[in-house]
Parts: sequence; C-alpha cells; structure tokens
Amino acid sequence: MKAAILPIVSALTFVVAGMPVRAQENAADHRTASFIEMPAAPGQADAFAEFLADAAPLVKQSEPGTALWFALKAQDTPQDRLAIFDVFVDASARDAHFAGAVAAALKDNADNLVAGGWDRANIRNADVLSTKDATDLYSAKTATFIMIEAAPGQSDQLAALLRAAGPIVAKTEPGTLFWAGLQIDKTTFAIFDIFADEAGRAAHFDGQVAGLLMEKSGDLVRGGWTDGVVANVRNYDILAIK
Repeated sequence: MKAAILPIVSALTFVVAGMPVRAQENAADHRTASFIEMPAAPGQADAFAEFLADAAPLVKQSEPGTALWFALKAQDTPQDRLAIFDVFVDASARDAHFAGAVAAALKDNADNLVAGGWDRANIRNADVLSTKDATDLYSAKTATFIMIEAAPGQSDQLAALLRAAGPIVAKTEPGTLFWAGLQIDKTTFAIFDIFADEAGRAAHFDGQVAGLLMEKSGDLVRGGWTDGVVANVRNYDILAIK
C-alpha cells in the first residue's frame, strides 16, 4: 500500500507544508454540516429509529437548503445511540433547518425518545472542507464518522490535508458513495462517509486517503493513528436519507 501512497504524498507535500488552508477555491467553501448524536431513552431505541426514518420525507419537502440528511443508528456498542448527519448549502440553510419542522418535532418528542431529553443532544456544527459528491446515494447502507483532534500547532496542515483529500476519494474510491472532510472548530476535525456495504468501507480504509492520513497522523493528529484516528471511528447503519 505504501508504494501506492507515495505519489499522493509527494503531490500533497506543498499542500500540507506550506499552502494556506483557503488558498484554493473549493466547491465546498460555503457548505456547512452538522452531526448530532443522541442516546435513546431506555426501551425507546426502536421508536427513536422509526421517528428519524419517518422524518426524511419532511426534510425533503420542507428544507431545500438541506442538501443531504442522514438518519443513523450505531452499529457499535452501545447500540442505543441515534444520530443525524446533514449538509447545508450555507450557514443560513443550517439555521433554517434548526428552526424547521423536523427539529421542532424532535425537540417536542425528546423527553420521550432521548435519554436526558434534548439537552443530551450532542450537536457538532462544522464547515465542509472538501467532499466526494454523492453517487448512488440511495444504495448506501452504512456510514462512518471519525472525530480527529489536531496536534498542537498542526490545525492548518490537517485542514489542508482534508481539503485535498476529497478529489482523491472521488478518483480512487468508487465504493465510497459520499465523503466529507469537516472542520468543527480551530483544532477539531471530522470525516463522514457512506458505503453500500462493508466491502466498500474496508476498501476505503485500505485506500490512498486512509494511507495518507496514517502516514501523516504521527505529526498532524493528537494521539497519532491508533489513539487519534482508529480509536475514534464510529460506524452506523443508515436508517433514512434525504
């Protein structure tokens, strides 16, 4: 795998070492995203999952600025964690989403569905650094979300790597149906991607972008590859898509 990674590493040396994070225009420059994870109330995981699945048509009908919306259920233990990941055309569209009918319905039902109520909803808003735009969207069955903390002084370099990664995924990973590199705050980043099956996810983690991140994580990621990336991988079943 290292031989396949070397040309990409060489091509990105300038990007990671010296190019300003926003020196190049990117189709994702104005897009924003949100990831919300919520623990289901005791005995309510199935009801919560059904609620989220039923919300997808309402998002489609009422939120033109919500470009993508995914309802998710954790594959990992504990399996009573539900989540929403969405991408918006801009920050105003995200504001409209959180003021919209689906968000209002979720807040109204949170006392019954969410352990601890709406206050336990863990909302992470992010800027979209780059993407592989969605292909074969409705064949997706599984998703992965990874939180990554930049090593001290390495935020700009990590942002540059993720900004450059989207086109690489698009060119080299047909089994990755959507990929997004995200910046949550100055030092916190994330990756979200979807796959038709576990084979697509396995190919992604054996691919060029994962190899590049592995190669650079000792310098760029707090905790390195094992503790800073792999330990933060969260896998989900996809319940519904807008």
